[in-house]
Amino acid sequence: MAKRGKKYTAALEKIDRHHFYEPEEALALVKENAPAKFDETVELSVRLGVDPRHADQQVRGTVVLPHGTGKSRTVLVFAKGEKAQEATDAGADYVGAEELAKKIQEGWLDFEVAVATPDMMSVVGRLGKILGPRGLMPNPKTGTVTFDIEKAVKEIKAGKIEYRVDKTGIIHAPIGKVSFPLENLKENYATLMDILIKARPGAVKGQYLKSIVVSSSMGPGVKITPLNPLG
Repeated sequence: MAKRGKKYTAALEKIDRHHFYEPEEALALVKENAPAKFDETVELSVRLGVDPRHADQQVRGTVVLPHGTGKSRTVLVFAKGEKAQEATDAGADYVGAEELAKKIQEGWLDFEVAVATPDMMSVVGRLGKILGPRGLMPNPKTGTVTFDIEKAVKEIKAGKIEYRVDKTGIIHAPIGKVSFPLENLKENYATLMDILIKARPGAVKGQYLKSIVVSSSMGPGVKITPLNPLG
């Protein structure tokens, strides 16, 4: 087991690892005990009672957090003509078509979200083996393949995040920074949890929310009761 630093150990001593906290109390503990000197991200991890191997038990989507994530994401847009100008005006960091695809094929990946107009998917499709494994492939289900480029870019810049259950049945997502006011973290947390509860697949039987943990990037996790996740 990796040796923990003194700050992490000190933070851990202030948290009862066997206790389930109410959301507000858990988030307050995360804020108070973030050990790093930088503004750490507050992360939510939710283990679901789903079997991700089955298509009818996938949990995936997007949500715009009311107070954002505290980080402006780098957005690339595949578009031409008026839509390219629309992307630029909306604040996209990189806009282009075949020339961007070629640059990516050569190894450039200096962006966090890719958006494309539907007519550009013949170009983007060739990048599947590069973008797919990195979670960067534009997808209509997450609103990143669309003709409404202005809306897509602005929502991403404002704090739109994608959530997706991994192969172990866990969803990991950022819900803000430790510098956020507690009320803002609570609203972001509640917004995402409400979406996850509503996204329960019909094929799931038994307990859906198995465990809920919030933590800062470098801090210990704090458990929230899955029986009353919204407090």
